[in-house]
Amino acid sequence: MKAASHLVVAAILCWAFAAHALNYEGVVVKVKDGDTITVLDGDKRRHEVRLAGIDAPEKRQAFGQRSKQSLSDLAYMQKATVHFDKKDRYGREVGKILVGDLDVNLEQIKLGMAWVYRQYLRELSEGDRMLYDRAEGAAKLSGCGLWADRAPTPPWDFRRAKSHE
Repeated sequence: MKAASHLVVAAILCWAFAAHALNYEGVVVKVKDGDTITVLDGDKRRHEVRLAGIDAPEKRQAFGQRSKQSLSDLAYMQKATVHFDKKDRYGREVGKILVGDLDVNLEQIKLGMAWVYRQYLRELSEGDRMLYDRAEGAAKLSGCGLWADRAPTPPWDFRRAKSHE
């Protein structure tokens, strides 16, 4: 009897974990900005996806349009795999985007087109936290993308300043 109850508990835990993390494939049909896309899945459902672990410049901010173009170059009209396990307060899925084997979130950081979004780092795997952090450090050192500015304004500071105007 005890073994059966342990199996039931294990099955429930596995189901709960699997139900929490979702993966699907689709085509990126829209790039809203440097960290938000729309994916059309195989059932023709549209998913607005916020790239996890990164924060790109706002469209009206320095490098905002370049960041959007960079994400478009990486993903627009490409088949992508989305790995997500939560939605944000705006109803967007928050996830990792893979085009083939390319981690698009990481690539935006490498290209200097996004910051690591440290406020939400705990939501990433330990491996991704380390990769994203190293990529940001390398982008800063090389002065690529937004790091070409002496003191680029992080988007969270830009948004806060705009909300106080």
